[in-house]
Amino acid sequence: MTANFPPHSIAVVLGTRPEIVKLAHVIRILDDAALVIHSGQHYDDSLSQVFFEAFGLGRPHVTLEVGGSSRGAQIGEATRALDALFSSRLPKAVVVQGDTNTTVAGALAANANTVPLVHVEAGLRSYDRRMPEEHNRVLTDHLADLCCAPTETAVANLAAEAITGARVVETGNTVVEAVQELLGDAEQRDSGLERLGLERNEFVLTTLHRPENVDDPQRLAIILDELRSLPLPVVYPIHPRTAQTVKHNELSLEGITVMEPLDYITFLGLAADAAVIVSDSGGIQEEASIIKRPVVVVRRSTERPEVLGTFAELVEVGPEISGAVLSSLEDLDDTHTRLAGIPSPYGDGSASLRTVEAVTNLVG
Repeated sequence: MTANFPPHSIAVVLGTRPEIVKLAHVIRILDDAALVIHSGQHYDDSLSQVFFEAFGLGRPHVTLEVGGSSRGAQIGEATRALDALFSSRLPKAVVVQGDTNTTVAGALAANANTVPLVHVEAGLRSYDRRMPEEHNRVLTDHLADLCCAPTETAVANLAAEAITGARVVETGNTVVEAVQELLGDAEQRDSGLERLGLERNEFVLTTLHRPENVDDPQRLAIILDELRSLPLPVVYPIHPRTAQTVKHNELSLEGITVMEPLDYITFLGLAADAAVIVSDSGGIQEEASIIKRPVVVVRRSTERPEVLGTFAELVEVGPEISGAVLSSLEDLDDTHTRLAGIPSPYGDGSASLRTVEAVTNLVG
């Protein structure tokens, strides 16, 4: 399917790695109709441009520069810049994804210019008001003219807030097709493991980036201690935000295999071959359900309850981290076999197509 819209008439606003991954196939289907706007929220090429290249998207049509500032400044600067852009070239619709500062800025700018707003991955709720992302996603859902909800749970969350009817379409999650496209088979992934000196199912993969973990040096130190206590090597592609905290507070990374952020294809391969994943990422909770690996979620709350009790276990900082990992490792073959038989709750890989069809029904 190729969307039947005028060139550059659908503004796709994104700014972080997860947004690029989850909107890549939407952009592809929109084809020339997509006006891709990158806010610069993730300004490091390792967290932005490499992901455009992975999906063959080239560079964004418009790039803003709001990275490296506070949450309020990012939202304010991005909203102002997008408002000016939309005022000068009014799109037929604005598409945003998820719950980032870029997401809410795109929503506010669309609303200010009376442009129909489409929210991809709508309806997620952690019910944890300590999370900035919760405020971002709730505000965006209530501003949206079309909420593309990934699951029945998300649809129910929206209905509880009186967002119903034609404003809501259950699409599945666009991450499914992203993973299906870029995850190589086991033979293709062998070279990556060999290059890193790793053996399949013989290492733990970790990612940490959320402020609740990495902006608190004491909390981060406890997590690192838990990771280094594990009986398997721990591979840690470190987020720039976390690296700054580690350096500034002179925390130890001894006993952990630290590397620069990885391109998405390499990262997916490592995740699929890890024994267990330890992470605070929302996206990895979804990806784990597709690659069939257990993930220990180091968070106070999660907006993805669909995977709890199957692919994901939510733990607090402390001994629960190593305890959850060790529990999975006790009979790892059985753990992996059990998860392989559980379908992902995020759909069949056609969420992007359903999303563009819904956009067409809204403004086509």
